Amino acid sequence: MQGDRDRTGPAADASSRGDEGDSIATRIALRREQLGMSREEVAVRAGMSTAYLRQVEELATGFDPGALRRLAAVLDMPYEELTTGRRDAPHGRGGPTAHPVLMRLSEQECWQRLGTHGIGRIARTTDTAGGAPLVMPVNFLVDARSVVYRTDPAGAAAVRAGTQVAFEADHVDEATGLGWSVLVTGTAEHPADPDALEALSRRHGSTPWAGGRRDLWIRVLPHKVSGRVIRPLEER
Repeated sequence: MQGDRDRTGPAADASSRGDEGDSIATRIALRREQLGMSREEVAVRAGMSTAYLRQVEELATGFDPGALRRLAAVLDMPYEELTTGRRDAPHGRGGPTAHPVLMRLSEQECWQRLGTHGIGRIARTTDTAGGAPLVMPVNFLVDARSVVYRTDPAGAAAVRAGTQVAFEADHVDEATGLGWSVLVTGTAEHPADPDALEALSRRHGSTPWAGGRRDLWIRVLPHKVSGRVIRPLEER
């Protein structure tokens, strides 16, 4: 449609934000491929010419808000997601920093990075499917050089005492492309001292984000603590 090709608007400004790997053009093309729809099929359903849709996908120009709203409907995605990207997208979409350097963290630095509490991931092997690995998010506390979390006794994160597990937490700065990760491997323990558990439950960050009853406390007793950090070259 000639009108679609000539008009511009706020969506045109939105398309210029971000890098080439995350633009309106790439979001349209990727979503179309995910749905298994041809360019011609999408164009017909959105009431525009195939030539205009090709211009949008290949040349990244000529964005019109009305046309984009029709495209969003055909592609079954929110208009805001199409124009500005997902707000809940995984970390690391900003791209790496210039001249990054990957360096190891000492054990002391690892504990400093973990701080007092946060969100991390617990990894374990399962008893089914040939012992396939399972990774689950948990909100954790750091307690005397160990990691503790609480979970549903019948939940996936409820590992048996004595089980070998791994815990990982990380941080990515989207603006700078810098970040760190810490890995704690060790053995799961079920602390049972009532006074100690009561003290843990009163700490900031102990309330489970997933809600519900999470009466089982699990402590990861470290065998090895390691970490890495991405820094710019000039900080070496």
